[in-house]
Amino acid sequence: MKKKTRATAAATSKRRKSGAAGRKAAPPAPRQGKAVAAPSSAPPAVSSGTKPILRRLRAQLAKALARIDELEASADTDFLLGIPNRRGFERELNRAIAYIKRYHASGALIVLDVDRLKPINDAFGHAAGDQVLKAIVAVLLRHVRSSDVIGRLGGDEFALLMWNLSETDAHAKAASLEQTIDRLTFVFRGRTLTAGASAGVAVLDVQAEAGRALEEADSAMYVRKAQRRHE
Repeated sequence: MKKKTRATAAATSKRRKSGAAGRKAAPPAPRQGKAVAAPSSAPPAVSSGTKPILRRLRAQLAKALARIDELEASADTDFLLGIPNRRGFERELNRAIAYIKRYHASGALIVLDVDRLKPINDAFGHAAGDQVLKAIVAVLLRHVRSSDVIGRLGGDEFALLMWNLSETDAHAKAASLEQTIDRLTFVFRGRTLTAGASAGVAVLDVQAEAGRALEEADSAMYVRKAQRRHE
């Protein structure tokens, strides 16, 4: 009986040793220490030596953007008179017609041509002609609203984009501008001269197109110029 008990205990001990040898050793417990901080997503601090460089670069960028704005504005502005040139005026006219079509507004386009400017240029020089053009633009600016647009189409031809005018009011406005410009006088080398102007009108409504409106007003202006020659 004792022999059997000893044999059983020996077998049990052998199985325990064999099982312990077959099992993998448990990983060691992590050692206690300082916590590791997660990587920060914030940008690195700017050193004091870098700040002046950044300020200079920002100033250069601001200056370059301002210069771009100036160049874009000058591309649409008449350098002599400070009003939109043909490109700038046509851009404003297209915008106005788009607005008129969307909101069923109204307006008028007046094309105005200066009379007798070429003889003044030929007799007294282009500086005299420039003086006449500046005086006429000053008159136009005094007789339109701030929402209206005056542009120089080229040479001695101007265009006015005017809001909320009926056809009758537009023709009356064109006649008034003619009379005001006709009363202007200029003195060159002791001679007193007048220039004058002829104006044509096109109504802007939901059916208007920029190119067609300019052609219509321009044709009406030439008809008016022929009438004034016979008056």
